[in-house]
Amino acid sequence: MAKEQLAVIEMITNMILGKTDGVSKVDFTPQKIPFPENLSYEQAFLRATPESQGVSSEKLIHLLSNLSASPYTDMHHFLVLRHGNVICDCSFAPYRSGIWHISHSMCKSITGMAIGLLIDEGKLSLDENIYNIFPGKVNPLIKIFRPEITVRHLLTMTSGVTFNESGIVSGNDWLESYLNAPVSGKPGTEFQYNSLNTYVLSAIVSARTEMTLEEYLRPRLFEPLGITRYLWETCPKGITKGGWGLFICPEDMAKLGQLYLNHGMWHEKQIIPADWIRESTTKQVDSIEGTYGYGYQIWMENRLNSFEFNGMLGQNVIVYPDLDMVIVTCAGNNELFQNNVMLDLIRDAFPQEYQASEYTLPENPAEYHKLTHLVHSLSHGPSCMPQIRRGGWAKKSGYSRSHAIYPKYVRLLKDLDGKCYNINPASVGLFPLIIQVFHNNLTNGIRQISFQYDKINCPDKFYIHFLEGEEHCTLTASFDRYIDNPITLHGETYLVAVKCEYTTDADHAPVLILNMVYLEEAMSRKLYLHFKSNELMAHWSESPGKELILEGLSSITGEMTKLPLYGRFLEGSGMQFLEHLMADTIEPTVRGTLAESDTEDVDI
Repeated sequence: MAKEQLAVIEMITNMILGKTDGVSKVDFTPQKIPFPENLSYEQAFLRATPESQGVSSEKLIHLLSNLSASPYTDMHHFLVLRHGNVICDCSFAPYRSGIWHISHSMCKSITGMAIGLLIDEGKLSLDENIYNIFPGKVNPLIKIFRPEITVRHLLTMTSGVTFNESGIVSGNDWLESYLNAPVSGKPGTEFQYNSLNTYVLSAIVSARTEMTLEEYLRPRLFEPLGITRYLWETCPKGITKGGWGLFICPEDMAKLGQLYLNHGMWHEKQIIPADWIRESTTKQVDSIEGTYGYGYQIWMENRLNSFEFNGMLGQNVIVYPDLDMVIVTCAGNNELFQNNVMLDLIRDAFPQEYQASEYTLPENPAEYHKLTHLVHSLSHGPSCMPQIRRGGWAKKSGYSRSHAIYPKYVRLLKDLDGKCYNINPASVGLFPLIIQVFHNNLTNGIRQISFQYDKINCPDKFYIHFLEGEEHCTLTASFDRYIDNPITLHGETYLVAVKCEYTTDADHAPVLILNMVYLEEAMSRKLYLHFKSNELMAHWSESPGKELILEGLSSITGEMTKLPLYGRFLEGSGMQFLEHLMADTIEPTVRGTLAESDTEDVDI
């Protein structure tokens, strides 16, 4: 078994056991900074009515409504360009426009752009053997028996190298591990999606230019397009991750799609070679079942000559050349890649037989008003009046919004004010599990939760204080609206919108539900706080959550059965037991006891 698989198994085991120290084998350096709000946005697209660009407002209303209503989608941002003009721009509350969003694998296509530039500069060729590019990184004995892997194989995901995404938790030197990993099959023959292929492309840029991928692209791509508010993470060795780790604004994602739609031209300047765009957006290999093929770090789409920059959970730039259209999505769907409900809804809205008008349509003020009203409603969310819920039924109240918080809330919060609960086990953190792993910012465990409420000076909000490891973090919460909170852990700051709900359990004991939406990520989280006597029970869930993570870990759990110790344990119903333990780790429940100085019961 490969060491990266053993590292993942060890990490899973430690998480199941509630260990927080020594879980990661990767050195951590803070990288995530707060979104640079002060930087002005550059080169924004012009806005236009859909009809002025040959598309009906009614079509966009229908698509937005379907995306919003589907139980399989969790939309964050949606933007449509036609003829280079924005005809629809919607952020779904509590996500807001103007800030960056994680792109996941969408940025692989940007790494592909860098390779095209490098080839155009004569510094690289598609058929170069990657082992010759990194001669000092490969064991000479291994190299003798290793098949040749070319830059083209990396671009088309046909390298066959077995060191994949799971390897990012196994150590600091991902490049050396990749170059010395086994190869499955003959390179160039089988599509095997592997983010480390893209990481190695980023390493190639660094090897040939003595710059990181981000440094290389800054003057060649980002600055010419006015893309200044972004962050691209690096690995522990300082190499830009390439295949993930990019935070970027949705409208800047649209610029990249428009650049490709314009054959690499931007304001009459050739940014990316047109030949490279034509080749990279042409199907090079068959991809996974249910998809339309793969080019150079780019997925093919269903319409003629259409393609897509695709990232998991719903980060996409879809380009329809025949419609002169670019569609951008950011989401937190509970589905991974190209064959998912969100993309099917978009494909249904623009089927192959659909042809937008090359001319303007008559303006339709009534339908356009409906569209703008829908965008406003989705951007601001439904009515945020608090509700008391028992048994799943909403209860109406005669209280006006001016009360801000109902008397039952006030009584609960007054009772909680100043109370502190010691948490056991201290194995859960504020960040969702996927965020912790992707950014290598693993929790030290929440040790205490305490509450603060000032009914006189701040009647419409209260404060929840967390002690995570040795770091204090405060969330400001309200029952009637989301409140943005910056959370800093280990030197990295994330923006989280928080809103509370109130309910009671089967014993009529009070329950606070904290909805935590990570505005820059594809994740959200719920924290259920149950209060009984002098105890607190805290149950955590995240979305996308348990089902998705268990699906992603299925190959690892399969490998665990091959280990002698695990194999004997997992015989029979042992695998079900393991999956149950993993599910409890993903959606954990921890208990808190009232600190000795706080002895009064919570009484409503």
